[in-house]
Amino acid sequence: MADIAGIAETIEFNPVIMAVKDWDGVERCCRMEAKVVFILFGNICNISDIVKKVREAGKVAIVHIDLIAGLGNKEVTVDFLKQLTDLDGIISTRPALIRRGRELGLFTILHFFMLDSLAVQNLKKQEDTVNPDMIEILPGVMPKITRRLADTLRIPIICGGLISDKEDVMNALQAGAVAISSTNTDVWEL
Repeated sequence: MADIAGIAETIEFNPVIMAVKDWDGVERCCRMEAKVVFILFGNICNISDIVKKVREAGKVAIVHIDLIAGLGNKEVTVDFLKQLTDLDGIISTRPALIRRGRELGLFTILHFFMLDSLAVQNLKKQEDTVNPDMIEILPGVMPKITRRLADTLRIPIICGGLISDKEDVMNALQAGAVAISSTNTDVWEL
C-alpha cells in the first residue's frame, strides 16, 4: 500500500514533477534529483518495466493510466496495474478509476482540462464525489484560474501542460499550486 501522506509531502517538497513520455525521458529522469515521475507512456507489455526502472532510481512512480496502450476504462484496469507493477499512484480523467485507486490504497490524481467556466464548476463538483489526493489542471499556465481554484478547493492542485520556463513554474506556484508537471527536461532542472 502506498504511503499517501508521504507521497503528498514528497510532491510538496519537490514541486517540479518530471513527466516522461518515452524511454529517453525515463533514463534522464532517473539521473535527476527530483523525486516524482509521472509516466505518460507505455503499454500493457512494458509498463511494469517502466515503473520498475523509475522505482529502482528511488523515485515516486505515478502512472497516467489513460495513456497506457492496451488498458481499458474499467475499474479492473487499476487492479491490473496494482498487481502487475510497483506503482505508487495513478492519474486519470476518469472518476471511476480514481475512486478504485483510492480503494486500493494508491495515491490518486484527477487530471482535469480547464476549457471554460463550466469546467471550473464541474471540477468543484468532482472534488466531493471523486475525492482524489490531488488535482492536476491543464493547461498549467493560467495563474488567475489556479488562484481561484486554490482558494476554493480543499484538494491540492498541480499545474501541468504548456509550462516551459521558470516564469511559468513560479507563476503556478505563487498562484497556489503545490507543484507543476512538465515533459520539458529544461524545466526539470529548475
